[in-house]
Amino acid sequence: MSFSALGLCDVLLKAVAEQGYATPSSIQLEAIPAVLSQRDVMAAAQTGTGKTAAFTLPMVQLLAGGNKPQALAVRALVIAPTRELAAQVAESVKNYSNKMNISTAAVFGGVRIEPQIAQLRDGVDVLVATPGRLLDLYKQQAVKFEQLEILVFDEADRMLDLGFIDDIRSIQSLLPKQRQTLLFSATFSQPIKALARGMLNNPKLIEVTAVNSTVDTVKQRIHPVDKARKSALLIYLLKKHKWTQVLVFSRTKRGADALVSQLANVGITAASIHANRTQHARTNALEGFKGGSIKVLVATDIASRGIDVSQLPCVINVDLPYVAEDYVHRIGRTGRAGASGLAISLFSEDESKQLKAIERLIGRQFTLDVIPRFAPTQKQPEPPCDDDDVYGNFEPDPVADYKGKSKGRGSRSGKSSSRSAKSNKRTR
Repeated sequence: MSFSALGLCDVLLKAVAEQGYATPSSIQLEAIPAVLSQRDVMAAAQTGTGKTAAFTLPMVQLLAGGNKPQALAVRALVIAPTRELAAQVAESVKNYSNKMNISTAAVFGGVRIEPQIAQLRDGVDVLVATPGRLLDLYKQQAVKFEQLEILVFDEADRMLDLGFIDDIRSIQSLLPKQRQTLLFSATFSQPIKALARGMLNNPKLIEVTAVNSTVDTVKQRIHPVDKARKSALLIYLLKKHKWTQVLVFSRTKRGADALVSQLANVGITAASIHANRTQHARTNALEGFKGGSIKVLVATDIASRGIDVSQLPCVINVDLPYVAEDYVHRIGRTGRAGASGLAISLFSEDESKQLKAIERLIGRQFTLDVIPRFAPTQKQPEPPCDDDDVYGNFEPDPVADYKGKSKGRGSRSGKSSSRSAKSNKRTR
């Protein structure tokens, strides 16, 4: 089926074609007609399957025929958990509506609020915002919601998981009850579904694939190694396989910065992106990575919901995440839009619980692929194998262009969740 069969107008069909898309994904097939019919929607699909377009395309079409916003007013509000994701969604809206009279703005913390207040002075059709900055703007009487027609929660589960529930409830209390509400995410736990249903009116539930599953186009490998030798193994892999772009995940901000320094010492250009870096530094790092001047981007889990690079060949987990659902989102940065991808995890014995949790979540058991010169000193259940065999057809094509162009998790429990929520809340 083509996009033309989904009820989109000619202007949007042309915009979709200009972005290089010909066939809608499964989530787009189901969600676009549902949103166009002005139903509330709660949709879950694997990361990298086009959820952003699934709500931005019909949202723009619905707004195109309405009244323009008054001063300070917003007609459609998209709430996102991180700065990077907010900027990405706003970029997608602009790309699709560039031939339409639709105004768009993105607001988030980490930068001065005064330019954002100026952006909203005349009102905007689509506002993409992180929860904390949106409330700050409201308290300064810089935004009004009387004209709101559409509310979207993008990566809704992540916002609740990060401790934004109080902010979300505060925002909800400020909005008109007569509105269309859409919740999109890659994962939905049962408690989150129950909470979401309280925000929606008779929603259409869309789950096009198994929740918390990984896409078939991503080949996943687990390399056991002693914890102290993880950085050495990372450098070995980067130098051996000469990937043009690699997204590396570290569990901690300090670990991410340390990896950048170690990579620089061996001549590999790298940058880190995490909550402690300024918004300017995060933006520069992401732009450098997309543009090709930075080969390796080292990120904490904040980036698993905000980086969208086409044809990203490889993701490497230097540390396994504490929360199993984060693994799904990390590796979902590669193998997007049907392309092939490779996800590598460097596994040390102290991460056995995390590995088992990931295996339970995605319903598969990994075979540990030992790279001989990095074989762990502790006993491992799998025999060594040659790492050339491990990678098979994933050797890089030296003439391939991986520079990319930007296109447009379940719940936590226990002490780890509480600590994470407190440390991350309203720092996005």
